[in-house]
Amino acid sequence: MDNPLDFSGKVVLVTGGGKGIGKGISESFLTAGAEVAICGRSKPDCVPSSDDREAHFYACDVRDFEQIEACVNLVMERFGRLDVLINNAGGAPYADAATASPRFSESIIRLNLIAPLNFSQVANRAMQQQEEGGSIINIASVSTLRPSPGTAAYGAAKAGLVNLGSSLAVEWAPKVRVNAVVVGLTETEQAHLHYGDDAGIAAVGATIPLGRMALPGDIGDACLFLASPLASYVSGTSFAVHGGGEKPVFLDAANVAP
Repeated sequence: MDNPLDFSGKVVLVTGGGKGIGKGISESFLTAGAEVAICGRSKPDCVPSSDDREAHFYACDVRDFEQIEACVNLVMERFGRLDVLINNAGGAPYADAATASPRFSESIIRLNLIAPLNFSQVANRAMQQQEEGGSIINIASVSTLRPSPGTAAYGAAKAGLVNLGSSLAVEWAPKVRVNAVVVGLTETEQAHLHYGDDAGIAAVGATIPLGRMALPGDIGDACLFLASPLASYVSGTSFAVHGGGEKPVFLDAANVAP
């Protein structure tokens, strides 16, 4: 069997692929030989690259369906195929659920749930016409599995994204596989905004069983696996990449001798 992680000749589209986790995913696929397209509202200062190859940028607001269609059409025109879609774009600022405006909550759900649904729908049209079909991977969050105080709408949207993938996996089989990567705490270029200085980042990492936060490349490696022939029988599932999860707080509170 040829190297199942060789993506030479494959075309991968990563939404929000120019920074953070998205950049790590883009770089993983570039290193594996894929042609990588990224999209976002503005071109990143540093386009993801590997050796002498770099990603192709397309301007696209993923909340706008017409822009989604235009983006996929441009990718198809340039490369003639679309093998993998990574729905990575998303996020949310802190907001108190008791006072968040309806408009704010709707915008968070639109970005983190409706946009991936719309992008998946458009990508599926192309993939269904290909002999080898395609793979769609939704980037979810541990907020789907535990409370998400301060980002309630985000957590709810990401939970919906996991369920969405399981439904699309049934509807679009056997040509298109759909999975989710449930991402844990990740050290990106903006980690200090969430966890503080280097000491704070290290302290947070120490709470994780594997002793550190994820790096964007860890998420990229998981996506490589799910998009590869090694995962040809994996669809409709959630793939947790969280370093073992978060230690239950009651363990530190209990005073029973081991």
